[in-house]
Amino acid sequence: MQIIRSPRVTVIARQEFVYPEHIRWESDSDVPAQVLTEFSGRLCYLSFGADAGLEGGHKTIGGRTSNEAYLGNILKVKHGSVLEHAVWSVLIEGVSRALTHELVRHRAGFGFSQLSQRYVDESEIGFVVPPEITEGTKAYTTWTRACEESLAAYREILSDLIEQIGEEGTATMRKKRARQAARSVLPNSAETKIVVTGNARAWRHFVEMRGSETADVEIRRLATAVLRTLQGEAPHMFGDLQIVPQEDGTETVETEFSKV
Repeated sequence: MQIIRSPRVTVIARQEFVYPEHIRWESDSDVPAQVLTEFSGRLCYLSFGADAGLEGGHKTIGGRTSNEAYLGNILKVKHGSVLEHAVWSVLIEGVSRALTHELVRHRAGFGFSQLSQRYVDESEIGFVVPPEITEGTKAYTTWTRACEESLAAYREILSDLIEQIGEEGTATMRKKRARQAARSVLPNSAETKIVVTGNARAWRHFVEMRGSETADVEIRRLATAVLRTLQGEAPHMFGDLQIVPQEDGTETVETEFSKV
């Protein structure tokens, strides 16, 4: 039986920015998402001129405000709507069904495509151990036994139903009928995979909410993994979100620009 202890986050799609030929302006950033967000903000005020900048002594590049300073001000004044133009798609693996039940509640700004337990044979499924359960403890022994028993039951039910259904209906429907019934004995810790597409504002909300000390530890672990990934993608848009180690070995997320 496969036991999974940490999530895996992989960026599978990001945007390209195409400069409009009729507007003479160029950002100093080479990150498309950051350029798009800056452009969108500047369009609101038609502030594309060489002398267009932000007040307050912000650093400028060639007489204009830098992308880092511009987006920093966007976060400061909570002009969050322009962040909605920047979008990433990520593949999330090594997380439990319990986690994705919470993840898909984040509807605004997100799209989800999740592995189907009705269609996919889960006879070799892995299980995600809750972070609170430590290997070598009585709780761990009880948890692994429960997972093993549920997997054995799944396989037995699947085998019995395949024999019972026989050749009735199409091959696809026969598989669905057997697997949709057998999956009922699989626990919340069953591993799943999901593609999530979200805009920067939605991702910030997810990271801030699920990175809180009050969040479930497994989804908090995912939130910090997502944050590290997106900080590598667009540091000017996610750099204010800080990962803070806790005494119990977990991590939380904090920012001075909350709810942008």
